[in-house]
Amino acid sequence: MNPSGVQDRHEPGSRTVDADHDGPTPTVRRLARRQRSDAAAPRAQSELSRGWTRFKRNRLAFASLAFVVVLVVVAAAAPLLAPHSYSEQDLLNGLLPPLSEGHLLGTDQLGRDVFSRLLYSLRTALIIGFTAELVALVIALVIGLWAGWLGGRAESALMSFTDVMYAFPSYLFSVLLVVVMGRSPLSIILAIGIAGWVTQARLVRAQVLKIKTFEYIEASRSIGTGGFAIAVRHILPNAAGPLLVTTSFGIPGAIIAESGLALVGLGVAPPTPSWGGMIVDGYTFVLSHPYLIIAPLVLFGLTMLAFTWMGDGLRDAFDSSEEDHA
Repeated sequence: MNPSGVQDRHEPGSRTVDADHDGPTPTVRRLARRQRSDAAAPRAQSELSRGWTRFKRNRLAFASLAFVVVLVVVAAAAPLLAPHSYSEQDLLNGLLPPLSEGHLLGTDQLGRDVFSRLLYSLRTALIIGFTAELVALVIALVIGLWAGWLGGRAESALMSFTDVMYAFPSYLFSVLLVVVMGRSPLSIILAIGIAGWVTQARLVRAQVLKIKTFEYIEASRSIGTGGFAIAVRHILPNAAGPLLVTTSFGIPGAIIAESGLALVGLGVAPPTPSWGGMIVDGYTFVLSHPYLIIAPLVLFGLTMLAFTWMGDGLRDAFDSSEEDHA
């Protein structure tokens, strides 16, 4: 019997907790961390779910997404769908008109099948667009997360560097990088990605500054959860919506950048086809054989419209989702 009149009971194998112990036990810490993580995850998932529901209600945006999916499938199946090799030349059958025998969209000045080259140029455009945007996103995540989480001098230095990059035209910077690294697809992807991360880095930093003030983030930090774990479990899921919106606009931006490089002779090196290269080649015959420039321009324009409408739908959906949550 203790002085307070309450009998101490010790079950076999049980552990007692000292009343004078200042901090929580490791078991309590783990339980608290798990509870806060479980409480935060549904919030991020619910925002994504609400955004997706709103996006599906936008018929134009959803149809644009379906069109983009079709483009991706066609690009992946280009080797199976193309009736000819994109580099196969037949000088005796050059500049054949559309609907010629064996050539649905005719041939170019070197006798290469336009339809086959159009399929492979779609493949080239999407590969460059998606991978260049992935490079930009990785750089933006590293710089934005680092700047927003650390704060202080590190944030000032990183954001000053970001401001300098923002002031320098991204197109000129990508031109400079391609001149230095060469015209291979990998060089063009890296050049466009390295030149296009600034806007997303600012967005990531802004999201970190907002999210890290939430109670469950403060609680996770107080019990010793590392910054990387917090970023993966909490910050990135909550920032997924805005990042998805910027990515949907960044992909067509990268495709346009590659076409712009082709216009100044720095696009993908022949014989690999690209929309920019086909447009440049077709411009020479715009009056006598306009189909050479019309075909890539139409597909290029439809792709840009699809990505733009899809991005608009994502922006409206996730902006509305955030307003509802607020």
